[in-house]
Amino acid sequence: MKQAIVDFGLISSIGFGKKETKANLFSEERSGLNPYKLPNGKETYIGDISGDLAQIPSKFSQLESRNNQLLLTVFQQIETTFNNLKKSIQPERIAVVIGTSTSGISDVEAAFEFKKESNSFPKNFHYKKHEMASPSEFLAKYIGATGPSYTVSCACSSGSKAVTSASRLLSSGLCDLVITGGVDTLCNLTLLGFNSLEVISEKPCLPFSQNREGINIGEAGALFIMTNEKGKLNLLGYGESSDAYHHSAPEPEGKGAQSCMNLALNKAKLKADEIDYINLHGTGTLQNDSMEAKAVFRTFGNSTPCSSTKSLTGHTLGAAGAIEAAFSLLALEEQKLIPHHWDNLPDSEIPNLNFSSNQHAVLKNIMSNSYAFGGNNCSLVLGIDS
Repeated sequence: MKQAIVDFGLISSIGFGKKETKANLFSEERSGLNPYKLPNGKETYIGDISGDLAQIPSKFSQLESRNNQLLLTVFQQIETTFNNLKKSIQPERIAVVIGTSTSGISDVEAAFEFKKESNSFPKNFHYKKHEMASPSEFLAKYIGATGPSYTVSCACSSGSKAVTSASRLLSSGLCDLVITGGVDTLCNLTLLGFNSLEVISEKPCLPFSQNREGINIGEAGALFIMTNEKGKLNLLGYGESSDAYHHSAPEPEGKGAQSCMNLALNKAKLKADEIDYINLHGTGTLQNDSMEAKAVFRTFGNSTPCSSTKSLTGHTLGAAGAIEAAFSLLALEEQKLIPHHWDNLPDSEIPNLNFSSNQHAVLKNIMSNSYAFGGNNCSLVLGIDS
């Protein structure tokens, strides 16, 4: 299979858009994570986005949320490309598939705080703000698309699963263009929820280090315009699997993760040694990094360069698969490996992988991994045509 990624936009704690993101993504200096104190007093670091976000038009006030502001900010980066393409495509042939895990929950939290003080909700509050359908509904209405429109919410693989859903819509002939990706914003529900699981790190996370203590949480968004036409940047294949092992812990040996990577390779008609770089899920938790290292080592050995970008952005949950796919596309465009930021102290209990540094390389095919609660796994294979 081969489907074109005609254009893409992104936002995270390391940048608004491609230019700013590239400056920080390929830097030897680590950035993106900032000190933060949880409501319960615990100190941690988060990948928060500062700066002005796009304003939601008043006619979509019921869908106004920080999450949809982030989504619109990203869409504006690709809006010119989309407007040029839609001239020759009927609205019913345009689909929207967005991944998220928080939707507008932060706005709901603020609304309930307001209600505690005033005994009523804010005048502009509407339940649609926090529906999981909100991002896809808002974007479809904003661009005037009347084709299939839905949100994928399967925790930390939501953003990449949205891309696979978009691919299937194109393959089935149900549409000619899909805008897909993922968006998630910070909220106390996820920050305190992961803290209750005892996986929040008080320090900047250190994926795959012997000193790793857990994750940092971030927020981000990335969108892709996909078509069935061949392009310079392409989705070459994907793999999906489900461990059905535990509702939050991954299968310890990474069997589902390995199956997922092999399925992606088969769909892309590639061998393991034809993957030039792997963007690891790499959360910085003891269990995730252990199982992923085992799965990657069994599939690729320890020669393929790889890195986790969560040490820059934090774990952006429902947006992680999308933002990391966008980072992978930037690596293809720049022909540069994304450096792995850590303390250079590997865990002797798990396979030692080939963690990359900031350097130029010949990159043709990249794999991006995303793993989620319930063993909901997804691997994307992205490629560039020279």
